[in-house]
Amino acid sequence: MFTHFLMGCLFFLILSILAALYRVIKGPSMSDRVMALDNIGINLLAGVAILSILLHTHAFLDIILLLGILSFVGTIAFARYIERGVVIEHKHSE
Repeated sequence: MFTHFLMGCLFFLILSILAALYRVIKGPSMSDRVMALDNIGINLLAGVAILSILLHTHAFLDIILLLGILSFVGTIAFARYIERGVVIEHKHSE
């Protein structure tokens, strides 16, 4: 019973990722695309966690941590790009 519930959760996560992917492609603004990419990252984290539970293993926990860090850094980089136009600012010495 619990396995069927987790499989259903994975199905709805895949649907959510597909909806967010549509928003990344057709998003009216850059901020909508960034929010959709962040949503995809969070859904991937949840999907890998559910897969780890289904397979009864702790091997995917490092992957979850890595995906979380990359998703956070990517969201910050996109936000800085939207705000300033560059991700890394170079200071010019005069």
